[in-house]
Amino acid sequence: MDALSQRLAQADASATAATSDIYDFQRGNAPLLISIPHLGSQLPEAQRARMTEAGLRSGDTDWHLDTLYGWARALGASVLGARYSRYVVDLNRPSDDASLYPGQTKTGLCPTHTFRGEPIYQDGAEPDEAERARRLDAYWRPYHDKLRLEIERIRAEHGAVLLWEAHSIASVLPRLFEGKLPDLNIGTADGASCAPDVLDAIRQRLEGAAPYTWAVNGRFKGGHITRHYGRPGDEVHAVQLEMCQSTYMDETYPYAYRPELAARVTPVVEGMVGAALERISARGR
Repeated sequence: MDALSQRLAQADASATAATSDIYDFQRGNAPLLISIPHLGSQLPEAQRARMTEAGLRSGDTDWHLDTLYGWARALGASVLGARYSRYVVDLNRPSDDASLYPGQTKTGLCPTHTFRGEPIYQDGAEPDEAERARRLDAYWRPYHDKLRLEIERIRAEHGAVLLWEAHSIASVLPRLFEGKLPDLNIGTADGASCAPDVLDAIRQRLEGAAPYTWAVNGRFKGGHITRHYGRPGDEVHAVQLEMCQSTYMDETYPYAYRPELAARVTPVVEGMVGAALERISARGR
């Protein structure tokens, strides 16, 4: 048995529901994998004792995206979501902590400040190099191991895979960008992470998405996961959607879900994913 076959056998031997403390996972039967690396808000007890009130709130979580994407399982999607906060380790940053947007404010692999610039840790309690390395091994690597395994499994079964990176962010963050962010932000690493026809299908849906504003490869071009795993030449097509939280929730504590808002934007998101999935399914045949 070759290395890929061994990894796929391990995936088949695992339960379809989560068995990890690091992530939640549900397996589907379509060539679609939805990754939500910033879904989690859990904080280890040892870390909580060193954090500020702002840090304890885990305010930069991509709140409620498991609810917003609840329809995806009817499409046959596999869904992978993190349990721990990005304040523990940011799963969408490279392991060497290289900047994704040179010249812009860097939020970091193990961030020490919130997106609004508030300290996450009490004075002198920031994680040192040894602690960052421990978190990389304990939290970052298991998520990426699972992500990689599922991409390989889906591609082996279907011939192609759509990796949809689900993200959300506050619509106004002066520390990170000027003014208000467009409501819906598609990132494909400037076209490098998915095939042109897949992006065209998404763009066509966006063009009919009024009243929502949108951008393609604007301020957000896709994070580490999109850039690292997207290999359209190998039929792995990665797309990131960074959507404003104002489209479906309250952007201030306690970050309440707004069903009436979510009901309006959900068909737009579902339409984009569905259109991309149709192209992926055709490519795999």
